Amino acid sequence: MQLTRFTDLALRVLIFTAARGDRPTSIREIAAFHEVSTEHIRKVVHHLGREGFLATRRGRDGGVTLALPPAQIRVGAVVRACEPDLHLVECFAGGEVACTIVGSCRLKRMLGEALESFLATLDGHTLADIVDGIPTARLTVPA
Repeated sequence: MQLTRFTDLALRVLIFTAARGDRPTSIREIAAFHEVSTEHIRKVVHHLGREGFLATRRGRDGGVTLALPPAQIRVGAVVRACEPDLHLVECFAGGEVACTIVGSCRLKRMLGEALESFLATLDGHTLADIVDGIPTARLTVPA
């Protein structure tokens, strides 16, 4: 299983924003720090805002901040909000399945348990667990 680039960027945006504390940051700063296009970051920030993880404010004193304290943002919740498809195999999606052994296969249950364990592990961690101890000096935008 591999998380999408979108989810990876979402987690990195949240980490960067959380490490800056209450200081708003801009999409440009986040994009420059992660060396990613501003358009990619804009899409991620928009999605995280809609999902309630980020607050955005326009204008001269505007920018991006966390909408919740880092200790209230569960990593599993972010992954669920950003991953479009957590179906590990075709039969997870429901509907018509081309698999010929679907009626007698036990793999679906095993993979389902593994996915639940994966998400439960992520649910056991918060954004605060990730950013505690990160020196803010390491989060400076390259010149």
